[in-house]
Amino acid sequence: MLTPTRSLAVRGVLPLSRVLLFVATYGCERWTLRKSEEARLDAFEMKGLRKIPRFSWTAKKTTEWVLDKAGVKRELLDTVKARKLASYGHTMTKQGSCLEKEMMQGTMPGARRRGRPHTAWMDNIKTWTGLPVEYS
Repeated sequence: MLTPTRSLAVRGVLPLSRVLLFVATYGCERWTLRKSEEARLDAFEMKGLRKIPRFSWTAKKTTEWVLDKAGVKRELLDTVKARKLASYGHTMTKQGSCLEKEMMQGTMPGARRRGRPHTAWMDNIKTWTGLPVEYS
């Protein structure tokens, strides 16, 4: 019977981290990311990268150490941002009166509710591109 070793587990991190990436980003094009969700995505990615090669979280190893030993870099949040921006660009290049495009560009009629406004999907696009919506 083969017993798994640490070296075998570390070598298997890259293929399994790709699976983790695909599972975690399902439907991410329509997510609204706030700071708390970004932190949770980072924590989820690191938890997965620690679990695959069986690095104990009680071993007090730093994130950099885990990433170095696994031979990977953090890419979950960057992938989510890239997919959202690609989806936005694809939608904005559609010709004619596309309902999806009109919904992204339009505003709701009437007054807004009291209090601080919620983070909108377009707020992520404005923040990441650094451009106003009409130029991004």
